[in-house]
Amino acid sequence: MSNKTDSQLWKYAGLATQLFVAIGIAVFAGLKVDRWLKFKFPLAVWILPLLIIISVIVKIIIDTTPKNKNSA
Repeated sequence: MSNKTDSQLWKYAGLATQLFVAIGIAVFAGLKVDRWLKFKFPLAVWILPLLIIISVIVKIIIDTTPKNKNSA
């Protein structure tokens, strides 16, 4: 593999690791918030990881969109 391919591989492997860690932390925090607020339905356990996933998708779209150098 070339250096560019290796660089991209490590970049996306790092992004995937960050995603899994962030989702894990969001689920843990959601459990704590649901217990603290005494919700019967696990609302925060659903919402916090969903927000993490949406933000990562937006970040990927922004990072992979070609930059237009000729914009005025």
